[in-house]
Amino acid sequence: MGLDDALIFTRVVECHSFTSAAQLLGMQKSTVSRRIVQLEERLGVRLLNRTTRKLRLTEVGEAYYERCRQIMQEFAEAEEAIMQLQSEPTGLLRITSTIEFGQLFLGGVVGDFMRRYPSLQVEVELTTRAVDPVQEGIDIAIQLGRPQDSSLVARPMLLSPRQLFASPAYLREHGVPRRPDDLVKHRCIQTLNDTGRRWYFEKPATSVSVSPALTVNNITFAREAALAGAGIINVPSFIAEAHVEEGTLCRVLEDCVLPSTELYALYPSRRFQVMKVKAFIDYMIEQLHLRLKDGVEPEDDPLVKLPST
Repeated sequence: MGLDDALIFTRVVECHSFTSAAQLLGMQKSTVSRRIVQLEERLGVRLLNRTTRKLRLTEVGEAYYERCRQIMQEFAEAEEAIMQLQSEPTGLLRITSTIEFGQLFLGGVVGDFMRRYPSLQVEVELTTRAVDPVQEGIDIAIQLGRPQDSSLVARPMLLSPRQLFASPAYLREHGVPRRPDDLVKHRCIQTLNDTGRRWYFEKPATSVSVSPALTVNNITFAREAALAGAGIINVPSFIAEAHVEEGTLCRVLEDCVLPSTELYALYPSRRFQVMKVKAFIDYMIEQLHLRLKDGVEPEDDPLVKLPST
């Protein structure tokens, strides 16, 4: 059964008129009449007895109309349910994230969001592995670095300059680097997401090959090691700024400019974005502004640019 034909038939019966049904459906009267004739021919039965003044259902037509009416009602209820889903986040929201971002910010953001929308359930996986949102049924994947998969929608959330940091105790013991080349004499802490063993600078335009005293695949671990005096770290500023304010870390080579770190929210491309996905990403970007920019109101551009100091 074609839903279009069922809808046309139902409207004709309810309007008691081909003309009125055509006006309601935004169609020509001749088109409505032809579609009903085609429907009867396909079913092999007469559904309507027609006169110049009146339409009357046949016995078969009454049974068919009742089924069509139920289908149309269920269809309308389904549309209403979807509209309600789109008006407020609900259901299950599945998120994957880098471990560092998850530990530092995501937990608090998810908790606040769930308190705002108590009918929402959330599953979160913090991981270092590559995630395919389409294959794994993930709603949102949060990752550092520009995504390579063009089949996904990538919404930029955070652009943070990288900076070198070390503890006051380390700098007292080993001295303070004055230029990038000085780093070859220092104990450096390498994270596996860095490009090889070279640290790149945009200003001055140079790179330095470091010999790491410690290599680790977790930025939070690297920061904790730097706090303990193990060496110099090269991390996004937002990872360490709170410790700079506390005096437990110091900026190193502060006048140098390093490449920035980008954070993206990835989700499968859809014509109509699910409300829970859109609402959570919007809320997360808003919270990044509030938590990382000392209360500055969110900008219209969804790309958050954090100050280096």
